[in-house]
Amino acid sequence: MGLWASDGDDSAPTGSAAGRQTSPGASAGEPGIAAATPSASPSPTRSYPLSTTPRTIPAVRAHAPARGPGWRPAAKHRVVVSDPRLADEGRLIAGELGMTYAGEKGDSRAGDLRLALNTGGGGDPESYTLTVRQGKVTVSGPSDAGVFYGTRTLKQEVAKGTTAPEGVVRDAPAKPQRAFSLDIARKYFSPGWIEDRIRELGDLKFNQLGLHFSDDQAFRIESDTHPEIVAAQHLTKAQVKEIVDLAAERHITVVPEIDSPGHLGAVLAAHPELQLRNVNGVATRGAIDISKDASGKLLDDLLGEYAGLFPGAQWHLGGDEYQALTVSSPAASYPQLATAARQRYGSGAGVADLATGWLNDRADTVRAHDRTMRVWNDGFFRGTTVKPASDLVVAYWTGKEIGARVPTEYLDAGRKVLNYNDEYLYYVLGEPQTFVYPTGRRIYEQWTPRVLRGTTAVPAKYDAQILGGSFSVWCDLANSQTQDQVAAGIRMPLRATAQKLWDARTPSLSWARFTALAGRLG
Repeated sequence: MGLWASDGDDSAPTGSAAGRQTSPGASAGEPGIAAATPSASPSPTRSYPLSTTPRTIPAVRAHAPARGPGWRPAAKHRVVVSDPRLADEGRLIAGELGMTYAGEKGDSRAGDLRLALNTGGGGDPESYTLTVRQGKVTVSGPSDAGVFYGTRTLKQEVAKGTTAPEGVVRDAPAKPQRAFSLDIARKYFSPGWIEDRIRELGDLKFNQLGLHFSDDQAFRIESDTHPEIVAAQHLTKAQVKEIVDLAAERHITVVPEIDSPGHLGAVLAAHPELQLRNVNGVATRGAIDISKDASGKLLDDLLGEYAGLFPGAQWHLGGDEYQALTVSSPAASYPQLATAARQRYGSGAGVADLATGWLNDRADTVRAHDRTMRVWNDGFFRGTTVKPASDLVVAYWTGKEIGARVPTEYLDAGRKVLNYNDEYLYYVLGEPQTFVYPTGRRIYEQWTPRVLRGTTAVPAKYDAQILGGSFSVWCDLANSQTQDQVAAGIRMPLRATAQKLWDARTPSLSWARFTALAGRLG
């Protein structure tokens, strides 16, 4: 007899034809996802319909259906771990689901949720397998990060009292870097608000939080080396440590950014002697004079200081919008920069060479702390004698500036790229210039990580060089929204971005159904 089972979204046949079920478009050949084979059907003394693919954000990439009752958490049920390194993940999910954390146990009981490491199997460290079978659940993965993401899927499967479906989920992200970036320089955000976003990001399987904490308007984190630059309203180092620690618990790396040699207005307000001035003595907004040795020392002081506060492996050097290079003749407007360039790099060097050398020097400082560095795409220049350090990742955000380089120039040169596309992924407070608040629907229906500039994707051959992307909040007109309004405004764009960074293919759900799912999951 043929039966049809439905979760309200999709239908799947049961009976003799039942077999492996995946999310639409998923296949056993997807990176990090092995073929899933459902277990034999339970005894016919009790009949269950074939399970259906769980609905989560981001969607799981493969699900093998099975027959059985599924699983729901209960206070009497245990969370157990097979490895003490999973204690943090075990305690977190136990608290979230109202279960009992029992620690490392070798026995098995009805209702158990077991977390396990399979470290010898290789594969994507962020991949996981989630098995619901005979009233028990096992989440396993090559690393604690993968296991954590499996618990995020399970948490969504049982949201609002629903049942985790019988069967096996095998899941892995398409992109290794999935970020949310926040401008706390132009607008102060409270530690509690940032921590709420970290919890939200963790549940959506993001793994980076960018903090842009220095700009023309303010420098927002306590400093011991240069306390004179810090705004009255700022985060203390103790508060930042709590943020970093909470993020680490959610497998999120906090990526700091002290932008230079532009966007340094707050620092220069306390150090006017380092302000860049043109040939007429007029100050250039936000720009530090990179011909002066004291300028490099000041930045290196700060980079060294904050390396201890932000222990993650990633760092953002900035590098964008240095105003000395936006004029028609940088050498004529800033002769001191042109002279310094020739002195340091030879008679054929120009101001762009000096700016490239500046970033290379800052990269040397950060590299000494074992960090991988990124630089905004307009911090790379054509035709310079001095070449940017080979390990700098391109943070591609815009192609609107004069003389903009198309993404394929960086990719053809072998650069790794992160997608910050300002057409889709920039939430700019007050909507200045040509910016409009991005919608989750546009991201969900139109954007993929290969859409680096405007609305056009680069060829698929470059996909492996695109490490991921970031949805960003920029606070150009800081008072345009409260922080609660920002949280509400970015809610669906964040979810759409999470979906497309986890799986760049066309989603199976329509936008309306995706929105309804987000509403149900909370």
